[in-house]
Order: sequence, then C-alpha cells, then structure tokens
Amino acid sequence: MQERMPKLLVYSSLFPSNVRPNAGVFIKERMFRVAQHLPIVVVSPVPWFPFQNLLRYWKPNFRPQPVSYAVMENIKIYYPRFFSIPGFLKSFDGFFMAVASVYTLYKIKKEHKFNIIDAHFAYPDGYAASLLGRWFNVAVTITLRGTEVPLSKMPGRKRCILSALKHADKVFAVANALKQHVVGLGADAEKIQVVGNGVDSDIFYALDKTQARAFFNVPLDAKVLVSVGGLVLRKGFHRVLEVLPVLLKEYPNLIYLIVGGDSPEGNIKASLLQQVNDLGLDEHVRFLGALPAGKLKLPLSAADAFVLATANEGWANVFLEAMACGLPVVTTDVGGNKEVICNEKLGIIVPFGDSAALSKAILKTLGSHWNKQEIIGYAESNSWDKRVQVLVEEFNGLVS
Repeated sequence: MQERMPKLLVYSSLFPSNVRPNAGVFIKERMFRVAQHLPIVVVSPVPWFPFQNLLRYWKPNFRPQPVSYAVMENIKIYYPRFFSIPGFLKSFDGFFMAVASVYTLYKIKKEHKFNIIDAHFAYPDGYAASLLGRWFNVAVTITLRGTEVPLSKMPGRKRCILSALKHADKVFAVANALKQHVVGLGADAEKIQVVGNGVDSDIFYALDKTQARAFFNVPLDAKVLVSVGGLVLRKGFHRVLEVLPVLLKEYPNLIYLIVGGDSPEGNIKASLLQQVNDLGLDEHVRFLGALPAGKLKLPLSAADAFVLATANEGWANVFLEAMACGLPVVTTDVGGNKEVICNEKLGIIVPFGDSAALSKAILKTLGSHWNKQEIIGYAESNSWDKRVQVLVEEFNGLVS
C-alpha cells in the first residue's frame, strides 16, 4: 500500500551538473520549489557510448560526463549513464535509459521509498519513466516541454511519445499549444493539465540602467537588444544577426548582447562569429557567454528590448525573466510563445522565418514607449508560488 505523502523521484536527462551547470535550470527551479513542500530525489541519466572519447578529438565538448552523484541544495542527484549511439538508434534511447536506471532506482527505493516518478520531456525521459513506473509499481507524471513537437515528426519516436503519455498517470504541459499538439497526435486530453513555468522576482528585477550599461561598457545613448539561450540553431541568434544591418540604418549605435554558451543540443558560436564577421558587425555584437541566473538581470537591465527568433519553444522562462526586468519581448509565433506574450502591451509576436516582419517588429519595439511597470507586474503575476501550489495538489491527489 502506497504512503499518503507523495515522495517524488524527478527524472530528467536535462539537469544541472558539475560539467553543465546551466543545463535544465528551468526544471531545477520548478522542482526544487516543489521540494520545499514534498521530499524529492533527482535522477538525471547521461548518454554514453564506448568510443565517445575518440569523438572529442573533433568535438571537444561532446557529451561531458558529470560525477555520478552530487548533492545540490540538500537534494540528492544521481547521474547514471545509459547507452546511446550518437545519431543512430535514437528510437531506442528511452528503453536504454530505463534499463540503465533500474539499479539506481533500486538503491534509491530502499531509502527514499518514492511513490511517483516525475519525468520531464515525453521522450526519451517520459518513455523511460513509463517503463520504470510499471517495473517499480509507482505512479508516473510527465511534463511536456516543447521537444515533443519536432520529435513527433519521426514515426518511431512518435510511437514512444504516445506510449509514454498513455501509461502516465498524469501529464503536465507548460503551454496549451503543447497539450493541443499531443492531443492531435492521439493523446488523452483528460489527463493533461496546463501548468506554465514561473519567474522568481527575488532573482529577476530591474537594476539601474546606467549602472548595468557601465558594467558592460555600453554607451547610454545606444539602443540595446539582448537574447539569452543556449547557442544552438533552434534559438535563432543567426536570424537576429541577419536583420541587424537593416536595424543599423535606423539606429547606427545599436548593440546586440548575446548571452549563452554550450548546451546539450550543441554549440554554434563559431558559425555565429563567422556571420558577425561576414556582415561587418564586430562593433555591434557582444558575446557574453553563459551566465548564472543570479547575474542575468545585469544584461537584461542594460537592454531596451529582448528578442528571440526561436524555432520551437514550450513555455520559455526567459521571457518572464526579461519582463521581470521591464523589457518588452519580440519573438516568433511558435509553441507557447503567444501564451506568454499574450497581449500587445508585453511585446510583439512575428511569423517564424519572416525576416522582414522581425526587423519591422524590432524597430517598432525600439521606437515605442512601453509601460515598464505594467510589464514587470505581469511577470510577477506569473510567480513560481502559484505554479508550485497546483503541482503539489496534483501530486497529493495521485497518492491519496
């Protein structure tokens, strides 16, 4: 018989570690707040391949291997390795992940006695969790975070996603667009609940713009754009760079701050640097590298607008973080973006892949007066506390 108090095993291959401290911080932020109400332990499987050391001769940062165990804010985190061939047999990653996690879960079960596996991303994590839930006879929850959209275009992974959602006891979606997407694939709408991400206003708030710009040596009379995210193709930094020459005709002193670094999806910094050089933008683009959450308010406070020409998102926390610092947002009409930037007082949504619309929206944003306090107020209304309350109630309902 299960205990009435939920004891969670958070299961996600994307989670901060000693080698990738910024990976999956949005999952950590969400679930560590749940940990203030319910006991949790984290299992973050790491892809591994016998010959991956050889691949590092060509890709030095390929699959860095974290320590096998760590404690973060008094929460235990395990990093078991699972067999994953780069570029091949990806429809089996979920199965390999589950098998490789059995021993770790068996050890944890003796002490933690978890009764819910809470997985993040439907594949491969959610699929692996659905297997482990049956093997350990515990409830399973899955949070849809956006990767389900591109992965569902692949037949093998689509089958795994639908199997995972079928066997899950409860499914959370960070945006309604994600819920509707998987329902369109054949998932049961009744078990899916939309619970967006939140923002921590104790970490994200507006600093004095003069001081923030002085920190980055940015002139006070310059117009400043900022983007934050892993340096991967999906985030669309290159799409912003390609419209900068048009923007510079209107604002010759424009500065574009790019905050981000290597991520599990890759690192396109070299190609971005080449693009900057080819377009003659060296004096207008600054690469600030990856910054911890506590320091992100510095570049956000130095900017006039936040822009992210992304190809796919679930519910992007970074929009709320930018708005908590008073910034209007320009982004693309993909995933749940329109649900976050839900009215014209917060920013502008443009069609994905439309460079003319993107440049026009940025120019309009830079030339308009925005009610900074109204933007901040909207961000604060999406606090983590409200999200966590819903999650805790749902977890309690699963075991009661």
